[in-house]
Amino acid sequence: MTHGTGSGGPVAQARHAVVVGGGLAGVTTALALADAGVRVTLLEGRPRLGGLAFSFRRGELTVDNGQHVYLRCCTAYRWFLDRIEGAALAPLQDRLDVPVLDLARPEGRRLGRLRRDALPVPLHLGRSLAAYPHLSLADRAKVGRAALALKGLDLTDPALDTQDFGSWLATHGQSARAVEALWDLVGVATLNAVASDTSLALAAMVFKTGLLSDPGAADIGWARVPLGDLHDRLARKALDSTGVRTEVRTRVTSVSSHGDGQWSVEVPGETLQADAVVLAVPQREAHDLLPAGALDAPERLLEIGTAPILNVHVVYDRKVLGRPFFTALGSPVQWVFDRTEASGLRQGQYLALSQSAAQDEIDEPVAVLRERYLPELERLLPLTRGAHVKDFFVTRERTATFAPTPGVRHLRPGARTKASGLYLAGAWTATGWPATMESAVRSGVSAADAVLGALGRPRPRHLFDFEEAA
Repeated sequence: MTHGTGSGGPVAQARHAVVVGGGLAGVTTALALADAGVRVTLLEGRPRLGGLAFSFRRGELTVDNGQHVYLRCCTAYRWFLDRIEGAALAPLQDRLDVPVLDLARPEGRRLGRLRRDALPVPLHLGRSLAAYPHLSLADRAKVGRAALALKGLDLTDPALDTQDFGSWLATHGQSARAVEALWDLVGVATLNAVASDTSLALAAMVFKTGLLSDPGAADIGWARVPLGDLHDRLARKALDSTGVRTEVRTRVTSVSSHGDGQWSVEVPGETLQADAVVLAVPQREAHDLLPAGALDAPERLLEIGTAPILNVHVVYDRKVLGRPFFTALGSPVQWVFDRTEASGLRQGQYLALSQSAAQDEIDEPVAVLRERYLPELERLLPLTRGAHVKDFFVTRERTATFAPTPGVRHLRPGARTKASGLYLAGAWTATGWPATMESAVRSGVSAADAVLGALGRPRPRHLFDFEEAA
């Protein structure tokens, strides 16, 4: 598929949009607008694109700041991968299969699996749940009943956002063990919060869409190359080929309206004039750049909480894990991924531990984390016991996501502001999704759609292909 800048004539070419922020939301917005023939300038304060899904060099390794995955139901992010010609570099599983190791069970009998069959919903998970060794027979039966109750919830009901998911699970017969071994196993990784701290609306959206909509919806995909290859290198190539002017290391200091729908965007040494401005930055940064009157209650942006993610990186001198990833119970370890090939490591094995909802650990010294996690890996993976640790380091994202707390829905603004020509994008805006790559891309599509509507430009048909696939 080719994506030209369009040939809408001199009037069309005169239309200029400035997108502030080069994460997935900003890149999506810029690509969508340029595909529709709008002249676009993309401004990013960091030295690279990709926002909080990026890579960096550490010696011979190329390291992702955190392990990012997506699901088959993430149709917008899959559209984005196609658009930057990166889908082959981040393939999906043929069929959902999650190995779950429970340290409370005897060695040799710790492995359980959550996987699907080629059957319609909800039968696709029936055999897996029936055989799942980490839940009692009674818990397995109650899980099925809770899943059906969840499937019956109306996601448009505003009352769902006032309740927490943990209380809902308790009233639907879910034991503490069921929450730990199933609901939080999935929920903490996708929502970055435990069930008791999560809005029922967002949790229901995740489980209904991922597990109860289509048999293949929860199949997992992840990048087999460094994230920077996708979200920076390939994204930059796509932007360049569409004629977007991309400036990194360029921090916007102010955004102001001329009152006639025209905007000025100030960066050090330059003032850009624009017909439309999209703020695709974190909520606090957006709050600081918003002109007076742009939102009815701009302070709500500051009320959207944040949640951290900690990643622990361990390089061994030999192979210690024979599968691409697993998740653990009865251990502080959550999800472990093999990053050896993606990082460029030639000898040994590199494992990345993704620790969501890490409020209690995000500021712990590396030495403390090393003492905690290396023995846990020895308990989980027998082959680590004779292995030499060549490197151990951590990456911390203190504001990795917005916190999906009850009541967050009414704090999340839509793409349009009250100021003509000013729009918002970001995973934290009102996409209906939690803070994921999918939410970021959806927000960029919404912002671009709003801009094109205001400029009287037609929507590029390919941009909304994912809506039909959803």
